[in-house]
Amino acid sequence: MKKFLLLITVIFVVITATTCAEKKDDTVTLLTHDSFWISEGVFEEFTQQTGVNVEVQMAGDTGQLLASAILTSSNPSADVIFGIDNTFLQRALNADIFAVYESPSLSKVSEEIQLDTQHRVTPIDFGDVCINYWIDSFSSDLPPPKNLDDLIDSKYSGQLVVQNPETSSPGLAFFLATIAEYGDDWELWWAALRDNDVTVTSGWEDAYEVEFVAGGGEHPLVVSYASSPPAEVIYAETPIDSPPTGVLTDTCFRQIEFAGVVNGTKNQEAAENLIDFMLSNTFQQDIPNSMLMFPASNEAELPATFAEFAEVVEDPYMLDPEIIERNRNNWTERWTQIVLR
Repeated sequence: MKKFLLLITVIFVVITATTCAEKKDDTVTLLTHDSFWISEGVFEEFTQQTGVNVEVQMAGDTGQLLASAILTSSNPSADVIFGIDNTFLQRALNADIFAVYESPSLSKVSEEIQLDTQHRVTPIDFGDVCINYWIDSFSSDLPPPKNLDDLIDSKYSGQLVVQNPETSSPGLAFFLATIAEYGDDWELWWAALRDNDVTVTSGWEDAYEVEFVAGGGEHPLVVSYASSPPAEVIYAETPIDSPPTGVLTDTCFRQIEFAGVVNGTKNQEAAENLIDFMLSNTFQQDIPNSMLMFPASNEAELPATFAEFAEVVEDPYMLDPEIIERNRNNWTERWTQIVLR
């Protein structure tokens, strides 16, 4: 009798494991940040092509996403991670959370944004963090500033809103732009900006939607994105023909968002297929209107409104991810002492 019960137990365990494996093979889990958004029907096309469903899990902002991925690296719950950008890239690579996968679709992606030569991550989209300005707040008597130097001019005193680089992704990107421009003299620039009555918020929402003119505030300058002007048109409550905001293209830092197959995934093939799909025209051409970023693929066509009003930055600031990772904590601690003292 005991042998019979043992045999039944073994059979049950085998059937249960097989069922779970089959269920697992039917689903690929994508871990991403809270700003991820893709149109309804996009992932359904992936399912039609592969027979695999996509389950999306969100884990806060980019920093929280990475922290979650590192904490669960010994027993990952996701198969693919999307949304770690070049400001956090080296930390992710150092933590060894991604498996090597070189997608054949990388031939459609500019080498300039393929920052990992070992192909542990794949660029999916990019955008530029820049100073935005409210057009009607400026005139021939007081034109908008042109560059970072202008922002510390007394005639723009009290006009700029920035985000804290310790709590905000665009805040960090803009902070890195100033380091790329001024090198070791970045501290002097930020001290001058503080003396020019800069306003600091914890995040983009408070800056753009509260302090900036667009949200009813009094500040005509704000750290935002080169894609904010088309967003103003696309999401306007009352239709408008042109955006009320402009972009200072000489102040921009390039952000690149990556996806990678998780080290230890049980769904290697499905995960690789999802990376390939995220570089397909179906996914890439949905990015501009959904996430207000530029698609990584050179073959993707931009939606008309996005193409017309999004600023294309020819020479944005960038820093090596390794340099960012090595210095980030010291930089932001010093920034806090200078700006928030």
